[in-house]
Amino acid sequence: MKFIKFLLVGIVFGIVLTKSEAVSWYRIYEMFHFQSFHMFGIIGVAVVTGVIGIQLIRRRNIKDITGQPIVIADKEKGFTGYLVGGALFGLGWGLVGTCPGPIFILIGAGFWGVGVILLGALAGTYLYGLLKNKLPH
Repeated sequence: MKFIKFLLVGIVFGIVLTKSEAVSWYRIYEMFHFQSFHMFGIIGVAVVTGVIGIQLIRRRNIKDITGQPIVIADKEKGFTGYLVGGALFGLGWGLVGTCPGPIFILIGAGFWGVGVILLGALAGTYLYGLLKNKLPH
């Protein structure tokens, strides 16, 4: 029961994404064809919110739920991994019409076919776990 607040935040987040049409295949299609600013606006708000949140955590030394300081490690310098990973992520996103975030929202909304996408995402994550040590990072 101590994780009920996380469940409630997840439900509210799912409702917000659904009502903002961020889980709509049509909106994602519009974004990839540069026909609408709708999704770019949503993503832009998320990026700005993230930047503000990270700055607040760093400048005010905010602690986590257990009282430990939040430490955000610097990213490793590199280009190839980001390029390949971003291309694979974008290709998958474009092919299935949704990013990984809304998969559970769409299943919860009754779009059971998205279960196949969830299985593909889980298989890809498992495959990455197997190959992680052999991949250039």
